[in-house]
Amino acid sequence: MQPHLTRTRVALTVAGLLLAAAPTAYAGLAEADSAVPERKAPERKAPERNAPERGAPYIETQLFFGTERPDGGPAVTDAQFMAFVDSEVTPEFPDGLTVQSGRGQWRDVSGAIEKERSYELILLYPVARAAASDPRIEEIRRAYEKEFGQEAVARVDERARVDF
Repeated sequence: MQPHLTRTRVALTVAGLLLAAAPTAYAGLAEADSAVPERKAPERKAPERNAPERGAPYIETQLFFGTERPDGGPAVTDAQFMAFVDSEVTPEFPDGLTVQSGRGQWRDVSGAIEKERSYELILLYPVARAAASDPRIEEIRRAYEKEFGQEAVARVDERARVDF
């Protein structure tokens, strides 16, 4: 039984010494760390989706068209809006587009919140054609504002990967 007691005593003694020395060791490490200049970790991109990357790089442009007229005139009808799309948008973007109806609101220049029927127009075009597409999109926005007396047509551009 004597050897077993000796091993137990040695184990307890070693554990006690380690526990007693730990604060001193950590304090020493902290002092040593303060002498080393701090390095920032490299910035990492947000993790990509698990799906494989498909398609080609495109730009998705969303345009938001209101239908209520600030001057109190009659709202833009579906027929008027689709005629506008046919005459102003399709010739510039004949490869395709999407129109969605919705309801929206925004604060006008006088500060009033306007709630109205609206349209979202979605255009997809290759990144390589973005510079050429930009002025055409701006012309569409200005044409709608002028034709229907609108204060603004909202625009959102995002990069996307598109596969047809």
